[in-house]
Amino acid sequence: MDALSVLRSRLPKGKHLASTYALHRPVIQRAITVSFVLYILGNSYYAFARPQANSSSRTSKRSSKGKGKDGKPPRVEVDAVFYERLSGLLRIVIPGLKSKEAMLLVMHSSFLVFRTVLSLYVADLDGKIVSSLVRAETIPFLTNILRWLLVAIPATYTNSMLGYIQNKLAIAYRTRLTNEAMKQYLGEDEEDGAKIYYKLANLDDRIKNADQYVSTLLLHYKFETHAASRMITVDINRFSTHLAAIYSNLAKPVLDVILYNYQLSRNVGAEGLVVLTFGVQASAALLRACTPRFGDYASTEAALSGELRHSHSRLVESAEEVAFYGGEETEKYIIERDYFRLVKHINRVLRMRLWHGIVEEGIIKWLWGALGLCICAIPVFFKVPGIVANDMGTRTEGFVTNRRLLLSASDAFGRVMYSYKELSELAGYTARVSLLFDTMSDVRKGKFQKQLVSSADTDSNARVLRGRGKVIESEDIEFIDVPIVSPNGDILVRALSFHVKPGEHLLIIGPNGCGKSSLFRILGGLWPVYGGIVRKPPANDFTYIPQRPYLSLGTLRDQVIYPHSRQEMEDRGIADRDLYNILAVVGMEGIVEREGGWDVAREWKDALSGGDKQRIAMARLFYHEPKYAILDECTSAVPLEIERIMFEHATSLGITLLTVSHRPSLWQYHSMILQYDGQGGYVFTELDAEKRLALQEEKQALEQKLLSVPKIKERLKELKAMREERAQSPTAPARHNWATVNHGVWQKYPNPHSGHVVSVDVLDRSVDPVTGILRTERVLGCKQAAPKWVVKLLGGSDDAFVREVSFVDPQTSRTTVTSVNLSLSQYITVLETISYEPSATHPTSKTDFRQTAEIQSRMSWKTIGDRLEMWSVDRFSANAALGRLGFEHVLRSLREQREGQPMRAIS
Repeated sequence: MDALSVLRSRLPKGKHLASTYALHRPVIQRAITVSFVLYILGNSYYAFARPQANSSSRTSKRSSKGKGKDGKPPRVEVDAVFYERLSGLLRIVIPGLKSKEAMLLVMHSSFLVFRTVLSLYVADLDGKIVSSLVRAETIPFLTNILRWLLVAIPATYTNSMLGYIQNKLAIAYRTRLTNEAMKQYLGEDEEDGAKIYYKLANLDDRIKNADQYVSTLLLHYKFETHAASRMITVDINRFSTHLAAIYSNLAKPVLDVILYNYQLSRNVGAEGLVVLTFGVQASAALLRACTPRFGDYASTEAALSGELRHSHSRLVESAEEVAFYGGEETEKYIIERDYFRLVKHINRVLRMRLWHGIVEEGIIKWLWGALGLCICAIPVFFKVPGIVANDMGTRTEGFVTNRRLLLSASDAFGRVMYSYKELSELAGYTARVSLLFDTMSDVRKGKFQKQLVSSADTDSNARVLRGRGKVIESEDIEFIDVPIVSPNGDILVRALSFHVKPGEHLLIIGPNGCGKSSLFRILGGLWPVYGGIVRKPPANDFTYIPQRPYLSLGTLRDQVIYPHSRQEMEDRGIADRDLYNILAVVGMEGIVEREGGWDVAREWKDALSGGDKQRIAMARLFYHEPKYAILDECTSAVPLEIERIMFEHATSLGITLLTVSHRPSLWQYHSMILQYDGQGGYVFTELDAEKRLALQEEKQALEQKLLSVPKIKERLKELKAMREERAQSPTAPARHNWATVNHGVWQKYPNPHSGHVVSVDVLDRSVDPVTGILRTERVLGCKQAAPKWVVKLLGGSDDAFVREVSFVDPQTSRTTVTSVNLSLSQYITVLETISYEPSATHPTSKTDFRQTAEIQSRMSWKTIGDRLEMWSVDRFSANAALGRLGFEHVLRSLREQREGQPMRAIS
């Protein structure tokens, strides 16, 4: 009873509160709606635009360092670092408010707003169509259907324009970034000597396999370095696409959430928004906590894909070397390793996306859908002030309209949630593209990050690496105490000093890795000067010709005048006739007619041989006529006579030569020599070519004699062993008469010592009726395992065939047996000659035996030919020894058969 009395006393207060709320409900509704709009905007800002906690304190560390505390690259997050990087890239892709990209964004925004307005109209129209159906009103139904068809015209145009403008934005962004990357990578003009494309690959380690970053526009510039031939293709393309899409994926959903919920609050009351907001916010927090780091995974996948492409490109570029070494299994292992690393990462991400998708769809689609249906049912089950629902048609119209608005709002909110994942992926691509531009900027400023050798940590070496020298433009070339340092911090020469004036041709010699090429790279401005003073002419006064010249894509004319264009050639007053005369100097005038004229375009690096490439490079030198020419073993594949003509012509043009070569024939064209000892020392002095050549020949003769000493000792040992063996053997051919030896030659095979001979086919056995000479021709079939490298490189099998021809002359008592290989005869010839004749001292009881062999390679590749000859010599020596033992066994058998004695085993 007391409780009822208390309840009755409170009823008037509740009625008073309800009436007060109803009286001020319009104001409260507006306050709730405004609060909701502010909440949506603020929450979007805090979720997407505001840096995460403590991230600002890490900005400088992560920007300046490439690795985290554990030595791994830092995590890619949507934080202050991401927005700092993105703002830098946005200044490139949208340079101003009047730019084309800004105008496209304005158009895109206008169409986004217009599409939302159309969606609101369609939702209201959808409710009216269903209401007319429920009420069975024909005219209103047909009228609404006509409105539906009419609104489809601007709706379809708007949707198509949104996709079109988004793709145009992506192309515009990509074009801006590609142009900026090419500007920094290749230089803004011809006067830009930064050589970023070279330094990025050789002096900095931050971009591994930077060929993942460069656009397809750069594929026309086929550099030898790996830097930047695909990086912009993959990452700038993806970054541009994601950046163009992220605007509509963020701005449109946020706008839709506000407008749809505003209209929904007018239909069901703003109170429902409060319930809806709390439910959505709680589930969104849960979903965000379950969302993996897709930005990190996208960045990692791009890096792994680049490594796989790089492994394939390495194999393509070095296919010939790999084939000769037989490295298929090793290369297959490397490619499969990179592929399975990529697949393992993709599978891991797919599993994460599976579970994340299940949770995401369950919350966004089903949980929010159920909550939305409850909100739509409020006007049906409760009386909402300002909303009149008298009949079934009105209630149906309101429910359908509200449900469509709610589904659209739910879809918009879901796209907001999805956009965080897309923003994380954009953060990954932003990190990689920003890394490219930051690295190029640092390299242009001379700031390099390179893995150094252990010696670089010592105090003296560290001081050298921290220092910087001076580069002064001059007519001469002079180095004053300049350290020669490799990119990995190895100090090759601590203080190099020399002076070369125009006309003083310099020869540079020394062992590999001593600093010869490093000197040229300093002269070309490719490597930094760590100390001292360098006086040198500008870079355009140098022409560098390496051992493997670079041939560009283009016509035959372009190969000679590279990097000039035809217009630049004509501006210099040079015609095709002049180029023909230049080719005549290097002995290549016939190439114009052979290839079909000056305007024929080919892949010249594949169409020309090594020697022809070097001749084209020298013709390029004679075309440009620079003050200085750097020649790095550039005539190694050219005949000596053509080489002589080239160097005499170069000196006659007044070109000062800086030559790296070990050919003594080039010494006569140089007056100075810089010789490295490979231990950090060097000698710079005048060059007396005749005296040095005489000393060199004497040195080579002594070295050749010294090298032959072990072979002579080994041969002497073999001869002693053979002498002792023959002295101990009573059945040697010398112990038998000539007739027995002839009989033994016919019955030599088979025997237990020559097991490699498996078949004997007699082709001819005849007697010359005039001379009485017996001629026998046989084919011996042999079976011996050949080395794997011979089988892989030259083909064939373990079966081999030898042609043997013997002549027995009864008048002179002389037997001659010659044999030559039939297998692999196109690669090597092994000609063996054996003669038997009665001994001069004991003609009736002894026979003299002589055996010679000529082994000659027929291969043009000297290295492989020498190796094949050595193998043939070893194989012949072994078979000859077995053949002698087998022949002795046959002769002994014949003698014992003749004498009727049992045969004894020969050890």
